Amino acid sequence: MTFEDFELNRQLLNAIEEAGYQSPTPIQEQAIPLVLGGHDVLGIAQTGTGKTAAYVLPILMKVKYAQGTDMRVLILAPTRELVMQIDEAIKQLAKYTDVRHVALYGGLGPKTQIETLQKGIDIIVATPGRFMDIYLKGEIGVKELKTLVLDEADKMMDMGFMPQIRKILEVIPSKKRQNLLFSATFPPRVENLSHEFLEFPHKVEVSPQATTASMVTQKLYQVPNFMTKINLLGMLMRDHETFKRTIIFCRSKEYADNIFKFLGRKVVGENKIRVIHANKGQNTRINSMEDFKEGNIQVLVATDVAARGIDIQMVSHVVNFDVPLIYEDYVHRIGRTGRANQTGEAITFMTEAEEYHIGKIEKLIKMSIPREPLPAELDVLDTPFVEKQIMLREIDEQRKREDPTFKGAFHEKKDFKVKAKEKEVKNKKQIIAGGKESRKGNFGKSSSSSGERKNRGAKKGGNSRKGRQ
Repeated sequence: MTFEDFELNRQLLNAIEEAGYQSPTPIQEQAIPLVLGGHDVLGIAQTGTGKTAAYVLPILMKVKYAQGTDMRVLILAPTRELVMQIDEAIKQLAKYTDVRHVALYGGLGPKTQIETLQKGIDIIVATPGRFMDIYLKGEIGVKELKTLVLDEADKMMDMGFMPQIRKILEVIPSKKRQNLLFSATFPPRVENLSHEFLEFPHKVEVSPQATTASMVTQKLYQVPNFMTKINLLGMLMRDHETFKRTIIFCRSKEYADNIFKFLGRKVVGENKIRVIHANKGQNTRINSMEDFKEGNIQVLVATDVAARGIDIQMVSHVVNFDVPLIYEDYVHRIGRTGRANQTGEAITFMTEAEEYHIGKIEKLIKMSIPREPLPAELDVLDTPFVEKQIMLREIDEQRKREDPTFKGAFHEKKDFKVKAKEKEVKNKKQIIAGGKESRKGNFGKSSSSSGERKNRGAKKGGNSRKGRQ
């Protein structure tokens, strides 16, 4: 199948050719005709399969040219990075049209975005929060809205955007509106949203839910502690020929900053690495992404804020320094490599406390992640007492989650001490009680002897008196 089979206009076909798209992906083959036909669509496809173009192309075909001042299409996405990526795709595919579009996201003042809206707009790509902020200022008209897209709906729910999404659904017109929902995973919450949001939708699922990219090789290293993770990461990253373009994902901003400093100073060099997370300014994040995309740097360290929205070709490796606690994020993290039919490798570090989460991830992706032995030359350090205690407490919490009756190892130790103390107290009471009984018995004997003596005395006295008489 070719893009010409969709009967797209010449402007779009020329842009597609210049973008280097050779043939439609499976999600595009199935979704584009349905969107062009005006149907509500529920699209489930793993990341990196071209689902952005699957809805952008038919939308551009329907919008065709600039018209009026109010938006006709609204696309909502969970992160700034993803909003920017979608807007960039629109810019690339609409280059031979006069369609007006804007990206609305936080991290910078809304003044420039509002000025763009005031000139007239056809397509808005936005995060839910920023859209509502500008809407409440009275700068967004919604009467002409004909198409609404929720992209990465599962992530929006994970990030707590449902209140804003519900408010948006309340203020936009519901009649004669086409609704599209796209996601890489389809948990029950998203399914419930689809029933509420979509009207008689056509479901397009080109791969099983939550499958990982087929071009990605996965590996798992079991390590005892944080510092051994650091040593293993440093050992791997020193192989500059293999790890040419690598994204390292961390669970927290603190870990991301520490890894950035360590690798910058001791392994790859400070000019070959960048870090992005929620505390970084918008311009810093954009510049870091551009440097990584252009190949100016070798390593990008990121929190999950960047797991979705990095559409960069030729990423050789993804390293999960921490196992993600939102299990669907594993799919999105490793989906940053192996894109556009390129091969890639995903490496995950797992401690004893993270093994529980790996089990859940393997159940989600319906496969076992291959375990790799630790390199013989790796410096494996002893786990500090405090870190060991934290991990044991985490394992206790995990076991309680699975078995509410489980009290925990720490609780068992406490119970053992309490029972030992109770037994000790009980023994003391028995000893004391035994002592009292013993003394009580002696007192009884004394009383008895005394009584006998009295009786004998009385008997003897009686005999004497009898003799005197």
